[in-house]
Amino acid sequence: MSEMDPFESWKKEAKFFKYRDHPIAYWTAGKGPALVLIHGFPTASWDWHKIWDQLAERFTIYACDMIGFGYSAKPNNYDYRLTDQARLHDAFIEFLGIDALHLLVHDYGVSVAQELLAAQQDSVPNSPYRILSCSFLNGGLFPELHKARFIQKIINSPVGFIVGKFLSKKNLRKSFDEIYGNLKPTDQEIDQFYHLMENQNGIRNIHKLMRYINDRKTNAQRWKNALINSDIPMQLINGPLDPVSGRHLATYFKELLPHTPVTILEGVGHYPHDEAPNEVLEAYLEFVTPLL
Repeated sequence: MSEMDPFESWKKEAKFFKYRDHPIAYWTAGKGPALVLIHGFPTASWDWHKIWDQLAERFTIYACDMIGFGYSAKPNNYDYRLTDQARLHDAFIEFLGIDALHLLVHDYGVSVAQELLAAQQDSVPNSPYRILSCSFLNGGLFPELHKARFIQKIINSPVGFIVGKFLSKKNLRKSFDEIYGNLKPTDQEIDQFYHLMENQNGIRNIHKLMRYINDRKTNAQRWKNALINSDIPMQLINGPLDPVSGRHLATYFKELLPHTPVTILEGVGHYPHDEAPNEVLEAYLEFVTPLL
């Protein structure tokens, strides 16, 4: 990734493949074992930029903006579902020709990864590719623990299509200040996040993307079982100051999966890879390096 104007360089370096006839933006870099990064809501793959180059020194890394996000297509007449985003990743992995990969996932992406894990368990030994490990950052792994913010509840309500249209940069700043830890996002970062959301008039679909809250409830047991029944190495890196999926999630995760490593990054909130990239990178490499 270019060191000059990295945000603009990121956009220019996007490649595209088709999913259900819609263009999906993706990026790749590096050399080594395949590592697929799955971003969160409401942002995009740019979220990974602070650890992108360092990961590329050890892996061939891949990331796409899911449909409805970032620089990918944002069709208005589309039934946005987490299960469909998982099928998008199946298509992405097939397109890339990958037969084995590691996963590093955040927020919305943790549910996509849970569906990928569940599908792999369903299709063994005929899975089209193998997931070798999965590392989770903050996200709603268990819907009963997910503490949705007021704005999320409103957008997910019957009037969400109205409220979503008026989601401003000021609203985004307020929401992100609440879910970040001690280090708040800069004005430049808020500008970038908001640009990714409003690109292609994407904010008009924000209420549809918010259906992920309902999808998690619908698939709760299947996706919990995907963790319990998994035979691959897993890890949680958690920012405990996150009011949505912070320390309370890490505590439950430890109880449910006592032999799975959990790293708590004190002072960090919902976006560990943006707030504490060096610490996230250190924790992830400590976990994954013995598996390579």
